[in-house]
Amino acid sequence: MRAKHRGVRFKGSYLSISYLTAAIPVTKEIPPTVSVIIVSWNAKRYVLECLTSLHRNTGTIPLEIIVVDNNSSDGTPDEIRTQFPDAILIQNATNLGFAKANNIGLAIARGRYLCLINSDVVILDDCIEKMVSFMNDNPGIGLLGPKMLAPDGAIGQSVMRLPTVWNTLCCSLGLHVLFPTSKVFGGFLRNNYKYDMIDDVEVLTGWFWMVRRSALDDVGRLDERFFMYGEDVDWSFRFRKAGWRVVFYPGAEALHYGAASSAQAPTRFYLEMRRATLQYFRKHHGHIGGMGYKFAVLVHELVRIFGHGLLYCFRAPARPLAALALDRSWCSLIWLAKAKPERPYSRKDGI
Repeated sequence: MRAKHRGVRFKGSYLSISYLTAAIPVTKEIPPTVSVIIVSWNAKRYVLECLTSLHRNTGTIPLEIIVVDNNSSDGTPDEIRTQFPDAILIQNATNLGFAKANNIGLAIARGRYLCLINSDVVILDDCIEKMVSFMNDNPGIGLLGPKMLAPDGAIGQSVMRLPTVWNTLCCSLGLHVLFPTSKVFGGFLRNNYKYDMIDDVEVLTGWFWMVRRSALDDVGRLDERFFMYGEDVDWSFRFRKAGWRVVFYPGAEALHYGAASSAQAPTRFYLEMRRATLQYFRKHHGHIGGMGYKFAVLVHELVRIFGHGLLYCFRAPARPLAALALDRSWCSLIWLAKAKPERPYSRKDGI
């Protein structure tokens, strides 16, 4: 069956979109219950596995699948057209980042629920169907996240506290390792979180979200000034501020490989994470909050340069990893010295 092609403009960028036959009949009269949005960038193997798992584990829910490709050079779009002719494929002319690419998908999505799923996620055991059922039973939930499983079967980290200068500094000094259960010194990572019960949380990391349409209309889309990273903390903050519950739901599970795209340039994306977090602090805590975060980063990198420097000098087997860590910390310090203020946030931004 041939695909139908047309062009669409999103804020000045011309994007080629392929609308293909849907696996489950979805029409204007019968819109999808769930729209799944996947952003890809040079992660062909993972995207194809993700799409395969969606077809195998979505039950009877009418599903709309939207893949937004950020100008991959590994043949991802061609493979999607060939193997998954039920997908809506959007090809960006350049890498627009995670937040903007997801927003492009959200702009055309028609589902009552919107699932934003990383390209390196594998759906398990009717995960989406279980999440839809839970959302239907709990209308106050705006943002829902399932349990993350790592490839080795371990439970992955998908819940955090909202970052503050204090809990960031605790992580910089390693206090979160010494006092993992402490609310004062435990940091923002929540390394001791059990992941065994339904829980209202402060932050759901952006690997897999289910969003209620009415909540999205209320809160707004992702802030596109976050290129990659930081948008999950910002969105969780905004959902809670608007009165919507942000909930971890262990009754649904999915596998997450982790770092499918960022592993290709670890130092670059490490710095991007730093920049995004600084952006979050400046947005929600002002200039003073941003200065406090920069101080916490300075402490973090100096401590790690000292520690990894010792490893590099005295433990030969650890040298490759120590060298990578030293490079990241040194680049982070250079970035910190050159970091310039972002455009000030104001109410006119609307997000």
